[in-house]
Amino acid sequence: MEHKKEIFADGIGQIHFAGGMVRFDFVTLQPNENGAAPTPVVNERIIMPPQGFLGAFNSMQQLIDKLLEAGVLQKNEQAK
Repeated sequence: MEHKKEIFADGIGQIHFAGGMVRFDFVTLQPNENGAAPTPVVNERIIMPPQGFLGAFNSMQQLIDKLLEAGVLQKNEQAK
């Protein structure tokens, strides 16, 4: 069986564009000694060209649509 690296992230801390590339900073939540809310700490960065970013965005949008259709996610309709 082929070994593949898995990366866990609690979320994306920042997405920015620099040097002609899109950069995602992935964070994990680290506990604080004093019991305060966990602190997000950048632990991985993914860098891709703009065309790769667009492909990833389209793939994520398709998955979001499927999750909405399946009821896993719900649209957040803001009150007017």
